Amino acid sequence: MAVIPLSGQRRERLGKGGARKSRAAGSIPAVLYGHGETPIPVSLVARDFDLALRGHKGGNPIVNLAVGGGEYTAIIRDVQYDPISRAILHLDFQHISLTETIEVKVNVHLVGLPIGVKDGGGILEQIQREVEVRTLPTAIPPSIDVNVDALNIGDSIHVRDITVPEGVTVLTDPDTTLATVVPPTVMEEKPVEEVAAAATVEGAEPEVIAKGKKPEDGEAEAKGGEKGGEKAAEKEKDKGKK
Repeated sequence: MAVIPLSGQRRERLGKGGARKSRAAGSIPAVLYGHGETPIPVSLVARDFDLALRGHKGGNPIVNLAVGGGEYTAIIRDVQYDPISRAILHLDFQHISLTETIEVKVNVHLVGLPIGVKDGGGILEQIQREVEVRTLPTAIPPSIDVNVDALNIGDSIHVRDITVPEGVTVLTDPDTTLATVVPPTVMEEKPVEEVAAAATVEGAEPEVIAKGKKPEDGEAEAKGGEKGGEKAAEKEKDKGKK
């Protein structure tokens, strides 16, 4: 792995105010720490940093950082981005030795097309996108390629199945799933009869229940006739008494 030359300067103003001032001047605020040394606040010209790392592949670039008359071999441990503009807000550099092993995270790159996807319509899902390894700084792989051609629906590939370069030790749990092929998503179709019945129920008007029972027309007429007959009979009795 190539070591990228960078130059910066010490930041005199610290805290959020100093960081904002650095960004306003076109620089990136950063901090250099490690090897038991007191952390050094630094700033780098944003354009110079972008040009230096533009051709770098992988997520663990090693730099030779010149600051305040000294030079430090360091690895970029963290990059903070603006959530909207994606501009770099802050950098963390860790001072390292090229002859001492370090622990870093390396990206997992899936290679190939699974049988379960090609022939069975399955879906390839990447569960884990990076693994942690221990190695010399100069032996850090840009990424770890994992071939998924043989995966059928329901198959998975785990950390224990991957192959890493000599001198690289994987620290992530061997049983961790990296990728799997899941069955295709199928939308269940309801029978036409069920759909029609559901539509009928949804479109039906609610039943109105009257508070009092309204008599039917025929029933009302019958009751009216009975009352009329009773009155006529009473009149006939009155005439007989007279």
